[in-house]
Amino acid sequence: MGSMRSMRSVWHALSGWIRGRPPRDRGFLVPRRARLGPPKIAVASVGHRFGTGRRQVVALHDVNIAVHPGEFVCLLGPSGCGKSTLLYALAGHLAPSGGHITIDGVEVHGPGPDRLLLFQDHALFPWLSVRQNLEFPLRARGRSRADAAARARAYIGLVHLDGFEQALPHQLSGGMRMRVQLARALAMDPAVLLMDEPFAALDAQTRSHMHQLLQTIWLRDRKTVVFVTHDVREALVLGDRVVVMAARPGRVLQDLDVNLPRPRDPDDAPLVELSRRIRGALREAEGVGADAEARARSGPDGRARKDPSDERAAEGADLPPRAAGGLGAPR
Repeated sequence: MGSMRSMRSVWHALSGWIRGRPPRDRGFLVPRRARLGPPKIAVASVGHRFGTGRRQVVALHDVNIAVHPGEFVCLLGPSGCGKSTLLYALAGHLAPSGGHITIDGVEVHGPGPDRLLLFQDHALFPWLSVRQNLEFPLRARGRSRADAAARARAYIGLVHLDGFEQALPHQLSGGMRMRVQLARALAMDPAVLLMDEPFAALDAQTRSHMHQLLQTIWLRDRKTVVFVTHDVREALVLGDRVVVMAARPGRVLQDLDVNLPRPRDPDDAPLVELSRRIRGALREAEGVGADAEARARSGPDGRARKDPSDERAAEGADLPPRAAGGLGAPR
């Protein structure tokens, strides 16, 4: 009941604002429209629990998402809402407790070459140069030496790192290392690119540059991308679709199409206003959810009942690593 009220709360807040806008502005943020054809990624009734018995944590509950080829989907929500858990399940590094995940109609039972997961950490080989960091996995996939070298050169140029081919990772800035990781991922040519808050550790200016670069590359290649973030503005800058998730248990509140023209600037007035409204709607939903949870935890006499979930919050060892900060909070 609490989750249903939270969902209605979010959409009522957003739809009320949309109805009040001039006609030219109303189509910027709309409920997701059905797509024709089979999805690239299908998440059906997926749930996941960590731990056992009284120490269980419900990370995901009845999550249903369909991602079509070429979509850039942002999973948006506060820390602890199950975004990264879902991403790890898509990558095949985690088997969900319930439900099914399929890629091109084939159920995911482990990692595969059709998917590539990018972490917050650049995960480069520190003893290899920029060029070698790209060539090594290509050669491991069976490409010839000449083909691997050609692809490495092409993608180093794509991320504007010409002249740094021989540099080692420790000689590069954080933003440059992230560009190397992005170039390596694109050179591998996966069908699906999964990104777990890859820009969270970057300063604001570098992060903005990465947003512009990623938009440019996506517009060129139209890769299917699932991007995890807790930053509302980042989701609106990058995604042509934003799936808003709520915590405890992790679930989908709204699935929204973002119809802002590209390339997008985080300081564009419509984007800033959309960001502000989504944060407000989420705060309202969190308040509704907290009230419902408090009522559920109260005994017949109205006093708070001890809930083992209070102890679960400290149980972070089983969960995927997360960045600090709440929804929309500065990093």
